[in-house]
Amino acid sequence: MAQQYSHSSIPFSNKHFPIVILCDAIESPANVGGLFRICEAFGVSKILFYKGNVNLSSSRLIRTARETHKYVDHAICTDVKSTLNTYIGKGYEVVSLEVSDISMPTENISFNKNAIVLIIGNEKFGVSEELLSLTSKHMHIEMYGNNSSMNVIQATGIALYTIVNKLKQHIE
Repeated sequence: MAQQYSHSSIPFSNKHFPIVILCDAIESPANVGGLFRICEAFGVSKILFYKGNVNLSSSRLIRTARETHKYVDHAICTDVKSTLNTYIGKGYEVVSLEVSDISMPTENISFNKNAIVLIIGNEKFGVSEELLSLTSKHMHIEMYGNNSSMNVIQATGIALYTIVNKLKQHIE
Protein backbone atom coordinates (compact mmCIF):
# COMPACT_ATOMS: atom_id res chain seq x y z
CA MET A 1 0.00 0.00 0.00
CA ALA A 2 1.30 3.48 -0.86
CA GLN A 3 2.23 5.72 2.02
CA GLN A 4 1.76 9.49 1.94
CA TYR A 5 4.89 11.55 2.63
CA SER A 6 5.00 13.98 5.52
CA HIS A 7 6.27 17.55 5.14
CA SER A 8 9.67 16.52 6.50
CA SER A 9 10.08 13.50 4.23
CA ILE A 10 9.08 14.87 0.84
CA PRO A 11 11.65 13.77 -1.77
CA PHE A 12 11.77 17.03 -3.78
CA SER A 13 15.01 18.95 -4.03
CA ASN A 14 15.17 22.64 -3.13
CA LYS A 15 15.77 24.76 -6.26
CA HIS A 16 15.51 28.43 -7.06
CA PHE A 17 14.85 29.88 -10.48
CA PRO A 18 15.52 33.34 -11.89
CA ILE A 19 11.82 34.24 -11.85
CA VAL A 20 10.41 37.45 -10.40
CA ILE A 21 6.66 37.93 -9.99
CA LEU A 22 5.49 41.54 -10.36
CA CYS A 23 2.00 41.94 -8.88
CA ASP A 24 -0.08 44.69 -10.46
CA ALA A 25 -2.43 45.85 -7.68
CA ILE A 26 -3.15 42.47 -6.08
CA GLU A 27 -5.49 43.23 -3.19
CA SER A 28 -6.85 40.11 -1.46
CA PRO A 29 -4.91 38.89 1.59
CA ALA A 30 -5.89 35.32 0.69
CA ASN A 31 -4.47 35.78 -2.82
CA VAL A 32 -1.25 37.31 -1.51
CA GLY A 33 -0.87 34.44 0.96
CA GLY A 34 -1.57 31.94 -1.81
CA LEU A 35 0.96 33.71 -4.01
CA PHE A 36 3.68 33.28 -1.40
CA ARG A 37 2.86 29.58 -1.19
CA ILE A 38 2.88 28.96 -4.93
CA CYS A 39 6.05 31.03 -5.41
CA GLU A 40 7.84 29.14 -2.66
CA ALA A 41 6.74 25.82 -4.20
CA PHE A 42 8.11 26.80 -7.64
CA GLY A 43 11.38 28.33 -6.43
CA VAL A 44 10.57 31.90 -7.45
CA SER A 45 13.38 34.26 -6.47
CA LYS A 46 11.32 37.37 -5.65
CA ILE A 47 7.82 38.86 -5.48
CA LEU A 48 7.35 42.58 -6.16
CA PHE A 49 4.14 44.32 -5.15
CA TYR A 50 3.20 47.32 -7.30
CA LYS A 51 0.20 49.43 -6.35
CA GLY A 52 -2.53 47.70 -4.40
CA ASN A 53 -2.78 47.70 -0.66
CA VAL A 54 -0.85 44.67 0.58
CA ASN A 55 -1.00 44.16 4.33
CA LEU A 56 1.76 41.67 5.15
CA SER A 57 0.51 41.51 8.77
CA SER A 58 -2.97 40.31 7.77
CA SER A 59 -3.98 37.19 9.69
CA ARG A 60 -5.69 35.85 6.55
CA LEU A 61 -2.50 36.33 4.50
CA ILE A 62 -0.35 34.68 7.17
CA ARG A 63 -2.75 31.75 7.56
CA THR A 64 -2.91 31.17 3.81
CA ALA A 65 0.85 31.61 3.30
CA ARG A 66 1.64 28.90 5.89
CA GLU A 67 4.99 30.50 6.79
CA THR A 68 6.16 30.84 3.16
CA HIS A 69 6.09 34.65 3.42
CA LYS A 70 9.16 34.22 5.62
CA TYR A 71 11.10 32.37 2.89
CA VAL A 72 10.26 34.16 -0.36
CA ASP A 73 12.08 37.43 -0.94
CA HIS A 74 9.58 40.26 -1.51
CA ALA A 75 9.45 44.04 -1.74
CA ILE A 76 7.19 46.94 -2.58
CA CYS A 77 7.85 48.43 -6.00
CA THR A 78 7.15 52.15 -6.43
CA ASP A 79 8.94 52.95 -9.71
CA VAL A 80 7.86 50.16 -12.03
CA LYS A 81 9.60 51.42 -15.18
CA SER A 82 12.94 51.75 -13.44
CA THR A 83 12.50 48.37 -11.76
CA LEU A 84 11.69 46.62 -15.04
CA ASN A 85 14.62 48.34 -16.77
CA THR A 86 16.93 47.11 -14.02
CA TYR A 87 15.75 43.53 -14.52
CA ILE A 88 16.00 43.84 -18.30
CA GLY A 89 19.55 45.10 -17.84
CA LYS A 90 20.27 41.95 -15.82
CA GLY A 91 19.05 39.77 -18.71
CA TYR A 92 15.45 39.16 -17.66
CA GLU A 93 12.60 38.90 -20.14
CA VAL A 94 9.37 40.62 -19.07
CA VAL A 95 6.11 38.76 -19.77
CA SER A 96 2.52 39.58 -18.81
CA LEU A 97 0.03 36.89 -17.85
CA GLU A 98 -3.04 38.30 -19.59
CA VAL A 99 -5.36 37.50 -22.45
CA SER A 100 -4.69 40.13 -25.11
CA ASP A 101 -4.66 40.52 -28.88
CA ILE A 102 -0.99 39.46 -28.90
CA SER A 103 -1.02 36.83 -26.14
CA MET A 104 0.10 33.28 -26.78
CA PRO A 105 -1.07 30.14 -24.99
CA THR A 106 1.31 29.08 -22.21
CA GLU A 107 2.24 25.86 -23.98
CA ASN A 108 3.24 27.72 -27.19
CA ILE A 109 5.23 30.56 -25.67
CA SER A 110 9.00 30.54 -25.91
CA PHE A 111 11.42 32.66 -23.97
CA ASN A 112 14.42 34.48 -25.38
CA LYS A 113 16.09 34.67 -21.97
CA ASN A 114 16.70 32.27 -19.09
CA ALA A 115 15.34 34.73 -16.51
CA ILE A 116 11.73 35.94 -16.40
CA VAL A 117 9.75 38.74 -14.79
CA LEU A 118 6.13 37.59 -14.85
CA ILE A 119 3.54 40.33 -14.41
CA ILE A 120 0.25 39.21 -12.87
CA GLY A 121 -2.81 41.40 -12.57
CA ASN A 122 -5.45 42.63 -10.21
CA GLU A 123 -8.19 40.18 -9.21
CA LYS A 124 -10.92 42.15 -10.96
CA PHE A 125 -9.18 44.05 -13.77
CA GLY A 126 -6.15 41.92 -14.70
CA VAL A 127 -2.88 43.50 -15.80
CA SER A 128 -3.28 47.26 -16.27
CA GLU A 129 -2.77 49.00 -19.61
CA GLU A 130 0.19 50.76 -17.98
CA LEU A 131 2.04 47.49 -17.46
CA LEU A 132 0.79 45.78 -20.62
CA SER A 133 2.33 48.62 -22.59
CA LEU A 134 5.71 47.86 -20.99
CA THR A 135 5.76 44.25 -22.20
CA SER A 136 5.88 42.94 -25.73
CA LYS A 137 5.17 39.35 -24.78
CA HIS A 138 1.88 38.26 -23.24
CA MET A 139 0.86 34.74 -22.32
CA HIS A 140 -2.52 33.27 -21.49
CA ILE A 141 -3.98 30.00 -20.30
CA GLU A 142 -6.38 28.40 -22.73
CA MET A 143 -9.71 27.69 -21.08
CA TYR A 144 -12.48 25.52 -22.44
CA GLY A 145 -15.47 26.36 -20.26
CA ASN A 146 -17.86 29.30 -20.32
CA ASN A 147 -15.92 31.42 -17.84
CA SER A 148 -13.55 34.01 -19.28
CA SER A 149 -11.08 34.10 -16.39
CA MET A 150 -9.74 32.22 -13.39
CA ASN A 151 -8.36 33.19 -10.00
CA VAL A 152 -5.07 35.08 -10.38
CA ILE A 153 -3.16 32.71 -8.10
CA GLN A 154 -4.47 29.59 -9.83
CA ALA A 155 -3.45 31.13 -13.15
CA THR A 156 -0.05 32.06 -11.74
CA GLY A 157 0.47 28.47 -10.62
CA ILE A 158 -0.27 27.17 -14.11
CA ALA A 159 2.01 29.79 -15.68
CA LEU A 160 4.83 29.04 -13.23
CA TYR A 161 4.58 25.33 -13.96
CA THR A 162 5.05 26.10 -17.65
CA ILE A 163 7.85 28.64 -17.10
CA VAL A 164 9.82 26.45 -14.69
CA ASN A 165 9.63 23.46 -17.02
CA LYS A 166 10.82 25.57 -19.97
CA LEU A 167 13.65 27.11 -17.91
CA LYS A 168 14.73 23.68 -16.61
CA GLN A 169 15.31 22.56 -20.21
CA HIS A 170 17.92 25.34 -20.61
CA ILE A 171 19.43 25.13 -17.13
CA GLU A 172 19.85 21.36 -16.72
